[in-house]
Amino acid sequence: MATLKATVRDPNDPKKTEHSLALDGAKERLHLLKADLLEEGFFDSVVDGCEGFFHTASPFYYKVTDPQAELIDPAVKGTLNVLRSCAKVQSIKRVVITSSMAAVSFNGKPLAPDVVIDESWFSNAAVCEKSKLWYMLSKTLAEEAAWKFAKENAIDMVTINPGLVIGPFLQPTLNTSVEAVLKLVNGAERFPNITYGWVDVRDVANAHILAFESPSATGRYCLVGRVMHCYEVVKILPELFPDLNLPEKSVDDNPFVPTYQVSKERAENLGLNFTPLEVSLKDTVESLKEKKFLSV
Repeated sequence: MATLKATVRDPNDPKKTEHSLALDGAKERLHLLKADLLEEGFFDSVVDGCEGFFHTASPFYYKVTDPQAELIDPAVKGTLNVLRSCAKVQSIKRVVITSSMAAVSFNGKPLAPDVVIDESWFSNAAVCEKSKLWYMLSKTLAEEAAWKFAKENAIDMVTINPGLVIGPFLQPTLNTSVEAVLKLVNGAERFPNITYGWVDVRDVANAHILAFESPSATGRYCLVGRVMHCYEVVKILPELFPDLNLPEKSVDDNPFVPTYQVSKERAENLGLNFTPLEVSLKDTVESLKEKKFLSV
């Protein structure tokens, strides 16, 4: 039976570990190890003896004071550090990197309902920097660096590029992506004028497993179950939760940010079946209620 080594910055912080250790089979098969993404060579002992490596860690914040230190260095240097360790270990068969649609969509091309984004799109670092889209820049630079290193060192690498990840969450703390739903359902007077590409966390997890286990998996996989403006999400939620106090107006009077399409072809060919957005939203709100983040 396979065992899993997982890394955390502080194995002694119960908020970061208890939910993982409570999973079925964790006592027998999960080993939590301390690791520092920014320390070169730290992962050498972690990857030793492993068949595969999933690199999921990258800071995700919209508001930062020092983009280089808070977002870009951990994303780029962290990715290269783990890849360097993987390059030293012959047992590693494949590396799966959690990238993002942030590294796909932001290239300056205008988006519209008839535009279809696919894996051939790459975000443009200069466009991201000019618009001060620091998270997008961090993911773009990290994926670029990863592909370059993987090709130079003959690493079998696949990237998973999810949109905004929602759904039930295990940890007791709030993350940036689920917070987008909380802000809609927690009594806000206005909804943001934002269109998101939404995807369920369970689909993202399945995609990682498929990307590692499928011999034919290669390249990048965009993961967006549905593209929808926050206005449309607010219209769906009362059907799921009639008692929610939901915003009725946008934060501004500008035209709504347009929707667009994201190709599902490669993800579906990998064997992925996307969870309906209504199910993801329902399970997200139930999780927020269960963990007492909802004030209503």
